[in-house]
Amino acid sequence: MDFVNSVLRYFPDLLAASPVVIQLAFGAMALALVLGLVLALLRISSSRVLRAAAVTFVEIIRGTPLLVQLVYIYFVLPAAGIDINPLPAGILGLGINYAAYLSEVFRSAILSVEHGQTEAALSLGYTPSQTLWKIVLPQSFVVSLGPIGNYFIAMVKDTALTSVIAVTEILKTANNINSQTFDTTAVYTAAAALYLVISLPLARVVVVMERRARIHE
Repeated sequence: MDFVNSVLRYFPDLLAASPVVIQLAFGAMALALVLGLVLALLRISSSRVLRAAAVTFVEIIRGTPLLVQLVYIYFVLPAAGIDINPLPAGILGLGINYAAYLSEVFRSAILSVEHGQTEAALSLGYTPSQTLWKIVLPQSFVVSLGPIGNYFIAMVKDTALTSVIAVTEILKTANNINSQTFDTTAVYTAAAALYLVISLPLARVVVVMERRARIHE
């Protein structure tokens, strides 16, 4: 019981850092969705140069750890005269990393739409651009909802990595509290519990999204 009380004692301070997690997750996901879609469209374009550039970018990002990418953005870019504050650096790093993975989700979803629908739209007078934005992408987005939701949950947990670039989120706050109290077990148990409290409802939302997407499909 004493341990539980110790854990609960640290919850208010850790909870005060949760808005930073929300900013990181939603900001990075917005960036990842836009950049991921652009990369997906480049990968299915008719230009070999654009396809090669997109593939190279995706492979580099997926082939290096997210933690290294965050450190590179925050500590290395200033050497080139590009100074980014911790929170924007965290959003940028998370967004770019997850864009590489979402690009594969979008590309697969786009290719899963029956080609006959594209032909039918073109025969009705739609331009290729109109067909893409009005016929193909809406359907592919429905297919992508489940994976996007799962990646968002993973991103929420990966916001803990931004503690290494001085973003005062939950883990960084826990580190600060632990350095003052040395109550290591209780502090980090409280941090883990808070991440769980945030993640579990999101997981349920993803399940509902997937169910509705299947019904719509």
